[in-house]
Amino acid sequence: MKAALISGGKDSMLALHKAIDSGIKIDLLITIISKNEFSYMFHRPNAELTSLQAEALGIRHIFGYTSGEKELELDDLERILVDNNVDLLVTGAIESRYQKDRIDSICKRHNIDSYAPLWHIDPLEELNELSDRFNVIITQVSAMGLDESFLGKRIDKLMINRLLEVHKKYKINLLFEGGEAESFVLDAPLFKKRIKIEKAHIEKRGDASIYKIDSAILESKD
Repeated sequence: MKAALISGGKDSMLALHKAIDSGIKIDLLITIISKNEFSYMFHRPNAELTSLQAEALGIRHIFGYTSGEKELELDDLERILVDNNVDLLVTGAIESRYQKDRIDSICKRHNIDSYAPLWHIDPLEELNELSDRFNVIITQVSAMGLDESFLGKRIDKLMINRLLEVHKKYKINLLFEGGEAESFVLDAPLFKKRIKIEKAHIEKRGDASIYKIDSAILESKD
């Protein structure tokens, strides 16, 4: 079983596309829902809506659940991989050794191939590809220089310039690897339909501001 971890965000979706483009047939999409809003391993904002992304892709999808407790949340992921006979796992890891080392360790124990096609990708290369081929919006901000005016906005050329300005001033990671922000993919090249947001609101949780999607539907791309 060839599987991909998807969170709803830009990195996991781009990694999935690159895996498929390389000739890998993905049989299963896995989303881990954490009770901990600030999980060390799993992206949380709007993760429930990955079911719409999976439907748009036409790939089988399952949810796994975890309390989000540090280290123990890895046991929940491991159980899902074993229960579903996964032999290859695609992830959107870019720079975080914490995440990649732990996933690689699980995969090694169970003879699962671990594939991270974005590992050490140039940040501007990824952002430009997303801008050109995907519709990605920012759904959480929690860093100096990133305020609520970024929420719900598409990562396009103008947004890339804004992020570069913030990076220059505050040294944020352009791909948000330090948890500076989160994202959600509304459309991608392999989507048969795109996601349309019907209702959303902004809420505060500690130092983070979150663009919470209350309802969304799939609509034709025609």
